[in-house]
Amino acid sequence: MTPGTVQLNIFASNKRISKCAKAGQPEKVMQIFRQMKQEGMIPDKYTCIQVINACAGLGSLQDGRHVHKQMIQSGCQFNVFAANSLVDMYAKCGSMEDAWRVFNKMPLCDMVSWNAMLGARALNDGKEALTHFEQMCEEGVLPNDITSVCLLSAWSHAGMVDEGMHCYASMITVYIISAKLEHYTCMIDLLGCAGHTQEAENMIKVMPCKPQVAAWRALLGASRIHGNVEMECIAKQVPQLEPENAAGYVLLSNIYAAVGNKHLCENVERQRKERGVKKQLECTWIEVNNEVHSFVVDNQDQPQMIEICAELKKLSGLRAHA
Repeated sequence: MTPGTVQLNIFASNKRISKCAKAGQPEKVMQIFRQMKQEGMIPDKYTCIQVINACAGLGSLQDGRHVHKQMIQSGCQFNVFAANSLVDMYAKCGSMEDAWRVFNKMPLCDMVSWNAMLGARALNDGKEALTHFEQMCEEGVLPNDITSVCLLSAWSHAGMVDEGMHCYASMITVYIISAKLEHYTCMIDLLGCAGHTQEAENMIKVMPCKPQVAAWRALLGASRIHGNVEMECIAKQVPQLEPENAAGYVLLSNIYAAVGNKHLCENVERQRKERGVKKQLECTWIEVNNEVHSFVVDNQDQPQMIEICAELKKLSGLRAHA
């Protein structure tokens, strides 16, 4: 195979990878990547970044580390875009030590780099995220709207309401960052999950940005956790705002189910079906022997489904006798 042919094949493979990445199909990105290696192609910088992002989506730490080694060999790991992708991948795969190591080795950290690491630490520990934010400010890096989303998400995950409220106020008054839909949604999720559903509802009503359906969904998810039966009138708004999105129907149905109203729960499900709105099937992935397998709810097409079911039955039996 001539160098020109190899280059053309890499270009074609990258185009396929890009298409799968945009379609939200990380498992197919990995399939193309493995095919490239089998055909003797050496992935370029673009390939590596796309595959690293796919590994982040799949939580495939082993594949991510393998691609990272290839990036070191090709000298592109110090590219700021590649390094930011590596930080994000390691964090989402649960390896904060690796994420921190990549961040510290970066010769130049831009705003995206600081935000990538902040988002990584926010996934794990709200207090660590605050420490990182303080370090960021000490380095003279001014926060932007993405920084504030990361911080608010950290407080929301940690259930730290007072800290979240202080962060939100500082964002507007100190750093002069205009609140966007993402900020409102984080605050509504924070308040709702802490049981302050009335305050969360009031915040939705004063939101200047549209659409508000993401905010309503955040509040409804929180109200279901706390069993707030007074949210029924609000819940009905979500299917009306997004009549073609199954998420609203599911949320409303879950609220009725939480209070034991089977009749209304069935009515919502019937309404969804009559409107032809299909539920988005949940999908999960698992990596076995360097191969990623995808599983979709109620899908029996998996080649090894018989063996899997037999093993699950065996495990269930062992648990029953434990």
